[in-house]
Amino acid sequence: MGVTDGRNSRSPLQPTKTAELLLDFVNTRPVDGRPERLADAGTMAEWLVECGLAPEGTLTTEADAANARELRAALVVVMLAHAGGADGTDPSLDEAERLLRRAGTLHPLAPVVTAAGSSLVSSQTGVAGALGALLAAAADLARQDGWARLKACRNPPCHLGFYDRTRNSSATYCGPGCGSQVSMRAYRSRLKAT
Repeated sequence: MGVTDGRNSRSPLQPTKTAELLLDFVNTRPVDGRPERLADAGTMAEWLVECGLAPEGTLTTEADAANARELRAALVVVMLAHAGGADGTDPSLDEAERLLRRAGTLHPLAPVVTAAGSSLVSSQTGVAGALGALLAAAADLARQDGWARLKACRNPPCHLGFYDRTRNSSATYCGPGCGSQVSMRAYRSRLKAT
């Protein structure tokens, strides 16, 4: 199972299909009244089918859902670091990167080289192949220099994943509403301090 992209005509300010897939994955969390899409084996199976990562009827277990939530949490921490929320000394970032290395070991990828280019694909099928395809998407984005544009909103109750479309890659919030909330909290905190 692999993820392919049309790379020829896209602006770096527009998310690729692989970026959209990863954002869809990290945004399966229950944010802004949305339901948890990886709550259990059934909801995860539905999400995998909707995203085209697995065919209808793919066996999905509760352990698969737990592994997917762990992978998602690690990706959110890394995406927060992309938004300036964590640095290289942050223990949660170290733990997230350790979990991602472990996921890479559990879901190995194989290079596929053709005349048109190269890509990484999962050598597994089922849920393991789907999780491998998500890792392949991250590797593909990193290879295209788009990985750092995948960010998580720095507004603590939100942490919604978004693609930074700014020219200088300086966005830190998913939208103006979250930026305003953070500014208002900081303002109220300053008022209380005086």
